[in-house]
Amino acid sequence: MSDFQAVADRVEIEALRGEFTDAAMMRDRARLASLFTPDGVLRMPNIPAELVGREEIRAGGERLQAQWDFFVQTTHPGMIQLAGDTATGRAYLQELARTRDGRQGLNYAIYHDRYRRTPDGWKFTERVYEVRYLDTTPLAGSAPHAAGAPADGPAADSSAAPTRHATSSSAGARTTRVPAAPFTEPAPAQRLERAATALAAHGFTVEILDDAAAARTRIRDLIPAGASVFTAASETLRLSGIDEDINTSGRYQALKPRLLAMDRATSADDIRRLAAAPDVVVGSVAALTETGSLVAASASGSQLPAYAGGAAHAIWIVGAQKVVPDLGTALRRVEEHALPLESARAQAAYGRPSAINRLLVLNAEPRPGRGTVLLLREVIGF
Repeated sequence: MSDFQAVADRVEIEALRGEFTDAAMMRDRARLASLFTPDGVLRMPNIPAELVGREEIRAGGERLQAQWDFFVQTTHPGMIQLAGDTATGRAYLQELARTRDGRQGLNYAIYHDRYRRTPDGWKFTERVYEVRYLDTTPLAGSAPHAAGAPADGPAADSSAAPTRHATSSSAGARTTRVPAAPFTEPAPAQRLERAATALAAHGFTVEILDDAAAARTRIRDLIPAGASVFTAASETLRLSGIDEDINTSGRYQALKPRLLAMDRATSADDIRRLAAAPDVVVGSVAALTETGSLVAASASGSQLPAYAGGAAHAIWIVGAQKVVPDLGTALRRVEEHALPLESARAQAAYGRPSAINRLLVLNAEPRPGRGTVLLLREVIGF
């Protein structure tokens, strides 16, 4: 091979790597997939994930990109080692990303590449993504979306590390799971409004309040004196002081102190009936979707009958960090975030971990006025 041919090959491979980054940034998944051989593979062992073939690379990427508020990938040239019609190489990259549900991060990574000369030029036969550094500290910047531009901004590279999504490509394709940052960031105002609008359209009464102190005051207005009130187990209620207000003020017929005093062996049926059908149930949920659904999980299920319809009125206080885009993300939040925290609490309190033995999804309230959501602008609870 002449020196000129080697130079030309290196230039073309470098252009291939640049095309990959450009296609990712420009949301052009079909173009990105075309940079691979028909049997090419995009591997992400840190995640882990594996996309095999052009269709899977394209379809998997399209499903991932919808989750992003913004994504920026900067790639730096690395080595290229030629071996006739094949070659190997490395490229170095930095990525900034934030998802629509507020997860975000910065990472540094390496692409380990294999290339092949084809009639259409050099193509990737394998691109392996290795994360070397990950920082999930909240990003100070934002995406300056132009008027009329999509809210999710530029394309997300399917190999971006700071998030976790359960996605699948076309039939028969593998499932891709991307690691998640904790579900702890408060949703911004526009997402709270979007969730509130969807809930109202589904029959719930919704109020957006500044903080738990405002919810504590509002509860006194919403619950009439003398009502029988069951407070579900909830860190939100405990931390806000609402649980103590209801159960110790003497203003209401507080059911929790009564239930705790009853013998669980001889009075199990009475305990079940009282908890299932109070005048008012007050609690929280593990997640609230922007599409207008409430998701509650429980080990015992004791609060769920009242939530579902047994109580004449239901009030849920929900911190801003619990707002997520959709039901799939809500279920991940339950399993990956809320469960570990509740298990730790249960282990300390009862000597055993918690579990998702019961799961309730409230998609609508068929009795207008029954269900009230107090959606807070602050973070509180699990």
